[in-house]
Amino acid sequence: MTRALHWFREFGRAPRILGLDVARGLAILGMAGAHIGETGAFDPFDPSTWSALVHGRSSILFAVLAGVSIALMTGRSELPEPARVPGLRLNLVGRGAGIFVIGLVLEMFGTPIAVILTLYGLLYVAVIPFLRWRPAHLLLAAAVLAVAGPPLLALVTALTLHPYGAGIGFVLYGSYPITVWMAFVLGGMALGRLHVERGETAAIALGAGVGLTVIGYGLGVVGMVVGVGMPHGAGGSGEGGWGEYPQALADADPLGAVLSAVFAVDPHTGGVAEILGSGGFALVVISLCLLLARPLRWMLLPLGALGSMPLSAYSLHVVSVALISGPGGFFQSNAFWGLTAIVLIAIATAWSMFAGRGPLERLVGAAARAMASPPRVSGHRLDA
Repeated sequence: MTRALHWFREFGRAPRILGLDVARGLAILGMAGAHIGETGAFDPFDPSTWSALVHGRSSILFAVLAGVSIALMTGRSELPEPARVPGLRLNLVGRGAGIFVIGLVLEMFGTPIAVILTLYGLLYVAVIPFLRWRPAHLLLAAAVLAVAGPPLLALVTALTLHPYGAGIGFVLYGSYPITVWMAFVLGGMALGRLHVERGETAAIALGAGVGLTVIGYGLGVVGMVVGVGMPHGAGGSGEGGWGEYPQALADADPLGAVLSAVFAVDPHTGGVAEILGSGGFALVVISLCLLLARPLRWMLLPLGALGSMPLSAYSLHVVSVALISGPGGFFQSNAFWGLTAIVLIAIATAWSMFAGRGPLERLVGAAARAMASPPRVSGHRLDA
């Protein structure tokens, strides 16, 4: 009882930021809903369909929060000192490798779930060159990737007649193309460098998020009106070779592919409209969680506990789907989604209360420390 009372008094206090944990908790529950919920098609004028908002947006919220977390663990609002950077790089490599391996294990369960953790682990390594970038530069890089990345990738894809291989299939053409997701992570890093714990930052981010949401989804509406925005297929096929290239290129329709990449707004299409709209939506959710975490602290503690161990909660969700549906099976059920939410929140709260950090968070942390620690020879560190 003493331990529980201490947890209720202290969990989520500085230096931990409860609002970010709450947002992570929402992202976990949203991704669970996207996987197993019966959500139907989204209609903004029909509240009964609003549960469909979890599709695409939950994983994007997760990615933005990853960027915030990377900023917090590498200096918070201050850029890391040059002397710290080598150790931070190794720490991120170890952390990314641990997350990547967990993702591979979850994929081995054979569910139809597009496990995000493999790309999530890769992103921890991909951000290394940006550790000492200032927030303005991070925002500029995120904007360039968001606005220029999708049409440029679509153009190159069309000109090269939709190439495919294990590498590019993983990082460019899968459910989570890195060109898209780096924009979210870099934007999250910028937010994390801007004193994200302050109410003023949350209020500004809320306004920016509303603006991006309106611009992005407005762009998607324009695309629907003019008849563009659906992802392009592979185009026509031929026998190959330079003689067939002009016709194959015409079938690939580079201009149409570029326009589709700009106006695509549906979940996981990776269009400019989706990146701006759903990225803005993620900013709105994070900002509201930050603003409400203090006045609603007691009510939000269980959700914050869930968000404090996202790797463990996400993995438990995937494993539960695999165990209940059986090998190669799958199902959708809002009742199971609700049960999953209740069980995950209850387990996370109890674990946080009596054991602290989540088990997989401990494992990844140990991998990061092992990677960043100087080697030892005969019991002595080489840097001693």
